[in-house]
Amino acid sequence: MKRAAVPLILIAVVLLVLGVTAEAQQPTKIPRIGYLGASRSANSERMEAFRQGLRELGYVEGKNIVVEYRYAEGKADGGRELAAELARLKVDVIVTTGPTVTRAAKEATVTIPIVMTK
Repeated sequence: MKRAAVPLILIAVVLLVLGVTAEAQQPTKIPRIGYLGASRSANSERMEAFRQGLRELGYVEGKNIVVEYRYAEGKADGGRELAAELARLKVDVIVTTGPTVTRAAKEATVTIPIVMTK
């Protein structure tokens, strides 16, 4: 009986260790930023400054952060559809570049933080 119990205990210990190891190796969630601008061309300098700021903080797009860029490009709805899309994507924060797209973001979500830039 003693010999039969040893393999069962060994298997249980191995399974326990594998379970802990697998749990410890779960990938961390990569932050996702929604960037909602009024126009791509009007925001090129601002967007580059935004990217530079991320790099200075150690964030590299495609490596340890994802940025979802959306631009209203003069649409009459002021980016409402785009803001709603970012909310559906469940980004961690929405960065906006003006009052019209900020209003659209505020209408799209009450749970995702919104950061407005000048």
